[in-house]
Amino acid sequence: METKKLNKVDLIFEHVDPRVILTKAFKMSNDDIINEVIESGLKGRGGAGFPTGMKWKFAAGEKSKEKYIVCNADEGEPGTFKDREILDRVAYKVYSGMAIAGKAIGAKKGVVYLRAEYKFLIPQLMMELDGFHTLIKDIGYNFQIEYKLGSGAYICGEESALFESIEGYRGEPRNKPPYPTQNGLFGKPTVINNVETLVNIVIIVNYGSAKYKSHGTRFSTGAKVFSVSGDTPNPGIYELELGMSVLEFVNEFGDGDTKAVQVGGASGLCVPRKLFASTIIGFEGVPTGGSVKLFNSTRSMYNVLHNYLDFFNEESCGNCTPCRVGCQQLLLGVEAVKKGDMKSSYLNELAKLADTMKVASKCGLGQSVGNAFNSILENFREEIIY
Repeated sequence: METKKLNKVDLIFEHVDPRVILTKAFKMSNDDIINEVIESGLKGRGGAGFPTGMKWKFAAGEKSKEKYIVCNADEGEPGTFKDREILDRVAYKVYSGMAIAGKAIGAKKGVVYLRAEYKFLIPQLMMELDGFHTLIKDIGYNFQIEYKLGSGAYICGEESALFESIEGYRGEPRNKPPYPTQNGLFGKPTVINNVETLVNIVIIVNYGSAKYKSHGTRFSTGAKVFSVSGDTPNPGIYELELGMSVLEFVNEFGDGDTKAVQVGGASGLCVPRKLFASTIIGFEGVPTGGSVKLFNSTRSMYNVLHNYLDFFNEESCGNCTPCRVGCQQLLLGVEAVKKGDMKSSYLNELAKLADTMKVASKCGLGQSVGNAFNSILENFREEIIY
């Protein structure tokens, strides 16, 4: 493979003075902040990719005396560990992004929903939060942030299930509409953004939307923090421009024998070697919340698929039938084919089930199971059969 160096950037972890950033933002009107974010083209870094500025605009237009900003730090996607690093190194940027979002939509309260396994970060995060509250008060702005810990449920990464958990209920997704910008946390208009998305707000305010858009592509502006793992000599966290091909990524991080790349964790797509050159990592190709796993020829893709299905079967909240039963049947189905109890043609029926789950499941968990299932089935069918 021809080696091409990726454009590595250092914006997320770059140190900035929060007083300077916040003072600049608070001098802007609410509409000016929102329009700058819209102009930047920033899309949610949690994986869904909804335009951040539009989300803020919808919430700002709601007539309510009480609104919320929620930071989704429930980083539960297998293979993703970049939000942990962001919180550990630049938590003040996350807080600043929340405060700027609060200014834009008219919210005075923020909540960080932190993954239970990251509880060890709490002492440091609370110390930094105390300093941030003092800074906000000195500037003359009223915005308070508090932490809520999750309980280890993958489903609570889904925004409405996350709200349920914060409110003290079992983490289960709500019906939509209404959407969070209308009826979110405690029934109030709410903006929920991923950790990395909020840090990008600081970057946009600091440098302006024009410079922000100089990175990435037309449809995938800016850079992205990637959690790189699997069969790679260079595992870790890297901030790279969006818009690279999977081939370029493999040239940089592969071990010379990469046969598949899972982009987006268990809920993402598995890209085979034959599609490396033609597949873009970005919203015009395969979007990702941050996890990129590399697999070489020593790996059984049946084992990879079985691991993912076992995970989804365990983590399904059971609220809707398509996901609850579908996850069970997909897992039992591939096991039966592998053992020879079912003919290989049965995989076609399982693929139809996965497609049905995409449209019939209540939330993103059930809707995304088919991503890994069908992409592995289409490209590594022989490894499931034999």
